[in-house]
Amino acid sequence: MTINRPDARPNVYRPYDLILKKRNGGTLDADELRYLVDGFVSGEIPDYQVSAFLMAVFFRGMDEAETAALTMAMAESGQVLDLRDIAPEAVDKHSTGGVGDKTSLVLIPLVAACGVRVAKMSGRGLGHTGGTIDKLESFPGFNTSLTRERFLECVTRAGAAINGQTGELAPADAKLYALRDVTATVDCIPLIASSIMSKKIAGGAHGIVLDVKVGSGAFMDTLDRARTLARTMVGIGRSVGRRAVAVISNMDEPLGLAVGNAIEVREALDTLAGRGPDDLRRLCLALGTEMLILAGKAGEAGEARRRLEEALASREALRRFRAMVEAQGGDASLVDDPERLPKAAHQVPVEAPVDGFVQAIEAREIGVAAMHLGAGRARKGDPIDLAVGVLLRKKVGDRVRTGEPLAVALANKTETIPAAVDRVKAAYRLGPRPPAPRPLIEDVIRE
Repeated sequence: MTINRPDARPNVYRPYDLILKKRNGGTLDADELRYLVDGFVSGEIPDYQVSAFLMAVFFRGMDEAETAALTMAMAESGQVLDLRDIAPEAVDKHSTGGVGDKTSLVLIPLVAACGVRVAKMSGRGLGHTGGTIDKLESFPGFNTSLTRERFLECVTRAGAAINGQTGELAPADAKLYALRDVTATVDCIPLIASSIMSKKIAGGAHGIVLDVKVGSGAFMDTLDRARTLARTMVGIGRSVGRRAVAVISNMDEPLGLAVGNAIEVREALDTLAGRGPDDLRRLCLALGTEMLILAGKAGEAGEARRRLEEALASREALRRFRAMVEAQGGDASLVDDPERLPKAAHQVPVEAPVDGFVQAIEAREIGVAAMHLGAGRARKGDPIDLAVGVLLRKKVGDRVRTGEPLAVALANKTETIPAAVDRVKAAYRLGPRPPAPRPLIEDVIRE
């Protein structure tokens, strides 16, 4: 079921006047913002005027009411899913993007195993960050282009489904992002926040858990900016009648050990089977705790965490993942035998040049190395190689010996190996003593 957007307001404004108002520090109301968004989507307002509006927002900012109004105008520029029939307390999760971030692969079936139906829209990777949709296509036949009806049917059948973003949901966001990308206005917190929240609202979410990454591998490189983005998105939720919680997590080093596509799927399956890297498990438990509370499936954090841990220990979460793959047409036998997932032809160790301890790992450089091996895209539409990537052998704080592998580059094309190895080696910083530990969860922002 969908909710169609309200009829557009009468054409009583001029784009020039609204651009001037924002340029001079004024505040636009909901009707003015809806006029701009609807006019842009319909083609009545040209790119050059919307570009000027975006630049005015970049320099002048937006208050909470403006940002919320822009978000709703974007969300209602297309169809809005209504999940109440299949998920009365629809809860969704969004990550701002990181390196090795396979949390959705673990979290969605884990939360579903605790009785929360999850209908998640996800995207493809671009640049140094990976995409959930690409990773899921490691399963032959897995359909990430489901119709709306088929998508909701999969949620009902398996308890969870992950689909690609469709052009019917928040079309204004895709058009605005394309302009932001070429006008140097991507890095603007009100525009980032409205982009993220508009898609979650259009996807039918009533509760939204946000994983805001901060660090060298994230788009937010300082804790202050991450907190500002988190508070802005939680504020949007409050303003438009949605419950939102933002967990700020560390992305100074890759999450887990695997950076790629099929290798991240294998790591997610290990985690669902009760194994997997400690940082990935802890982050999924933290995010899952907030999702269960928002969905009304747990009264407090301790109860929620116990339920999640039981779902991992019993392998019910793994069974939910298998059911999701099967419902979406994928080869679910690979869940039982992940060694059959795509594998790279070449495994090249990146050796430590000296004895010491790992002081830091530049997550962005690891992500770029994986991209150059073929695991990611430099441009939208580039093909990717599901089998390749970077597998870390050492994390921050680990002791290493000269010649011991810091990581392994997984490649199918030999010509991609030298540059990737050099990047991975440069990403590691070694020192004579262990570094001071840094928390995985930096902060949690609630209403």
